[in-house]
Amino acid sequence: MQENLIELNAQNLIISYAKTIGEQGYDVSLPEKKQYHYEIIVKDKSDNIKLLVYFGKKGIKTILQGNINSGVYSEINKIVSGETLFKMDKSLINEPEQYIGTDESGKGDYFGPLVICGVYVNKDTSARLKKIGVRDSKELSDSAIRDIALRIKKIIGGCYEIIAITPGTYNLLYEKMKNVNRILGWGHAKVLNNLLEKCEINEAISDKFGNEKYIVNSLPEQWKNIKLHQLTKAERYTAVAAASILARNRFCEWFEIQKRDIGIELPKGASSIVEDTALKIKEVYGFDKLNELVKLHFRTTMKII
Repeated sequence: MQENLIELNAQNLIISYAKTIGEQGYDVSLPEKKQYHYEIIVKDKSDNIKLLVYFGKKGIKTILQGNINSGVYSEINKIVSGETLFKMDKSLINEPEQYIGTDESGKGDYFGPLVICGVYVNKDTSARLKKIGVRDSKELSDSAIRDIALRIKKIIGGCYEIIAITPGTYNLLYEKMKNVNRILGWGHAKVLNNLLEKCEINEAISDKFGNEKYIVNSLPEQWKNIKLHQLTKAERYTAVAAASILARNRFCEWFEIQKRDIGIELPKGASSIVEDTALKIKEVYGFDKLNELVKLHFRTTMKII
């Protein structure tokens, strides 16, 4: 039974790595099971890196194979060394009575902004949010999100902050930071800082996206002692779920505005339809317009140019 659980954790871990690495713009193979491990292959322009997650009686072990001097090896190593996906934070078994939750939307979408939201809740507002069905935004349709986002705002009043990083600004930040997780760390720290300035609270929960230092290092000095929990699947906590809904709602609003402005319904996610739409925009409006609509570091950009 224990060995089966370890193998399942290894499988979940490789799937999570594949998703996270793919969101950085790399080509990633589907996870493949071998006799004693799961593996994926990460392809760069000139290098292929193999990521293996072994499972056995002694637990889980992750190994990288490839050119250790390559840029892709360095980036994958940062992701692997920065994540402990199945290590439960024992100090956070129960939901705090009052805290800030942060989450983001748009990280894996070629079109659209990266939206980061923070929500402060106390015992009363948390209970009221649960009653209206607040849960992970990925479990809700866009129309349901629009409705529930309005109800969330009525309950929490001004106790939320949203930062929407438009594609043009995102591309400038990526050119400077060279790392999606650094942008995320800066954004989460920004919404935390804005909420901490108006809420007397010293505890926060964030959905885990990489090395825990990304957020802490971006916080102003006066907030660096905040008790910050970074957890996978943190949307199980009410404030994080509410933040995920508000972030997704703002993300969807951007698409509605673009449809009115350019007369094209931009697709979400990453697919062949996304590539075809991006190519059409480049041909009709030029590359400068594409820069205003997409995250250029995705491999999709190389495919269409």
